[in-house]
Amino acid sequence: MALKDTDYPVKYGRPQAANLEKNVTVKFGACPHDCPDGCAMLYHVENERLVKVSGNPYQPFTRGRLCVKTKDFAEHHYNPDRVLYPLRRSGAKGEGKFVRISWDEALDEIYERWQQLINQHGAESILPYGYYGNMGILNGATAGDAFFNKLGTSIGEKTFCASSAVTAQLMTVGPTLGTDPESIVQAKYIIIWGGNTVTTNSHLWPFIASAQKEGAKIVVIDPYRSRTAKMADWHLAVRPGTDGALALALINLIIENDWLDKDYVDRYTLGFEELKAAASSFSVERAASITGINAEDIRTLADEYANTQPALIRVGVGLERHPNGGQAIRAIDCLPALIGAWRYSGGGLLQMPVFVPVQADLLSRPDWIQEGKRVINLTTLAEVLTDKKLAPAVNSLFIWNANPVVQSPNTNKVVEGLLREDLFTVVSEYFITDTARYADLVLPATMAAEHNDIVTSWGQFYIAMNQKAIEAPGEAISNFELFQRLARRFGFNDPHFTKSDTEFLAEALDWDAPLLQGKSYEMLRENGFIRLNVPDKENYRPHAEGNFPTPSGKCEFRSSLDTSSGLVAPLLRQMLIDRQASKPIEPVPNYIPTNQIAAENKGACEAWSLQLISPKSHAFLNSEYANEEHKLRKQEDQSVLINAADAVSRGISHGDTVRVLNELGIVVANARVTDDVPQGVVVVTFGYWEGNAKKNAVNALTRCNGLGFAGTPYYNNTRVEVEKLPAASELM
Repeated sequence: MALKDTDYPVKYGRPQAANLEKNVTVKFGACPHDCPDGCAMLYHVENERLVKVSGNPYQPFTRGRLCVKTKDFAEHHYNPDRVLYPLRRSGAKGEGKFVRISWDEALDEIYERWQQLINQHGAESILPYGYYGNMGILNGATAGDAFFNKLGTSIGEKTFCASSAVTAQLMTVGPTLGTDPESIVQAKYIIIWGGNTVTTNSHLWPFIASAQKEGAKIVVIDPYRSRTAKMADWHLAVRPGTDGALALALINLIIENDWLDKDYVDRYTLGFEELKAAASSFSVERAASITGINAEDIRTLADEYANTQPALIRVGVGLERHPNGGQAIRAIDCLPALIGAWRYSGGGLLQMPVFVPVQADLLSRPDWIQEGKRVINLTTLAEVLTDKKLAPAVNSLFIWNANPVVQSPNTNKVVEGLLREDLFTVVSEYFITDTARYADLVLPATMAAEHNDIVTSWGQFYIAMNQKAIEAPGEAISNFELFQRLARRFGFNDPHFTKSDTEFLAEALDWDAPLLQGKSYEMLRENGFIRLNVPDKENYRPHAEGNFPTPSGKCEFRSSLDTSSGLVAPLLRQMLIDRQASKPIEPVPNYIPTNQIAAENKGACEAWSLQLISPKSHAFLNSEYANEEHKLRKQEDQSVLINAADAVSRGISHGDTVRVLNELGIVVANARVTDDVPQGVVVVTFGYWEGNAKKNAVNALTRCNGLGFAGTPYYNNTRVEVEKLPAASELM
């Protein structure tokens, strides 16, 4: 329903006069980006044109503010480089030359090419590749699942991000929302572990800053001094991939010094003796030698955390990008129960509150998956596209909400695969991205203000409505409509493929679930957002008396989830496997030195002496916006952060043009000599397109390295060298 100044829902007040002008219609929006904030927006439309996008000032978490990525979101919709019509490749793959065709021609070509492949090689020769370039329930990573399940293609397993983090959470505290982020203002000790909140979770920072202003101590544990670390009270530069050793040392110190909440441990935890035994070998001295953190600092951290309440840990996903990441998160998740931090509002754990009751089976139709259907993990795309022994080979790739030439590991090899003349590639996109340049067909996709959807969050407790505010330009269509059209072209007459987007949205959430009881789709449409059924922040203590959603009802230091149990759903059973070791994940947290994880080092070259980490960029959202000049100016040219000692030994000065390289590729960047990174570590941020990088983007250097805990790829377990480029270098 369109809203004007006079009829904006009085329950939430009226937008400020500056936000609404005469003859401007306002509709509710929701940020579609893969970010924990899940901003509630307002679309301002005048004469059928989107004139402004603002934050909804009445949503209590995002509070009307938009981040640097989306503050010009309206202009983004009118970028002159948008793909407006279906396109067919007219030049060589990679040239980016296309000609306009009709939708009927595009759908006919897909149908004919796929029918030929199905007849020759079977439907498993087709691989769908979608992720969270859009976070909507209808238009997100699973938008095509029902169609591809019906068609019988290979299944694309999506463990790019959070699979380890969520599995660790399930094994320890269960599918809990955890601490209300709005209650963080009450915390007195806050540890941000493996996350750069100011850049990647910016709407959470004001709550942390408010607590800091009231005397809370903010500690950041991260391998380099990020924007967030610079605003904290204390930064601990842990060696990449050693967080598990630090967490186990903290557990050991808390137990040794009797800083436990014994009553809480006795009543509300499971496996204390096993955890104690696992942590007992991690003395302060051993942890210091592993992590690079001073032993006295480790003692101080344990003392302050255990004896300051309310104490909160905010866990980021950066941890899981290392071989020990999943078990490190398990150990960290044990800490709040040891000290009874769950007893306090503002204390406990904020990790991945993703357990919103979405009717996932209704939308994705897993019941259509044929038994024994091939599963391909999408992080292995480079290997899959170039594996001549794979049977059947992947002969067609359908991509939406993703840009694998930038996002996937080993991108040079991804490009090698995309150049195959026998590979039929279809990409649904806004722009001719680095990936779309290699497509045979490019299909125009709608942006957020041009379609209906619902957006849930993985960082706060609200669900937001996204209303179509304007007509799409040219012939762009939503992901939802795209797969409905494909289904009709293939003759699928199941009622699933005849429903409208609004019909699906009305059924997309389980309104009878406890978290949504008393709420409704109509309420969401009327108000623009709803809060899940949890008490107000002043009173929300979800596990003050245990009540963890685990099999035992307790915080499980020793997980009772058993992969052989019929009580464990098949999907979860698959996530509980350590795929490197081909065995179930150990039930008690542990730490294994990376050099002892043989599969992880397969193919690694010992010549590369520096550890590379590749965090997200400040002005881009993954690879989104990296084609827009004003965002590039803000982010500046691709750079590598390098410690002074490492720079001097290589003859590198601040501002030099250097190449970062290993056996997989070369990235050319500007050297930034800084003590923000410790010796032995370099930082190259993620998100640049190869087309606007000097030579490749950072994932040209990363490999999949096989899959481990819950199928997680280890992007940050990458070794490189940095060399100064001669002035006359041809950048080869």
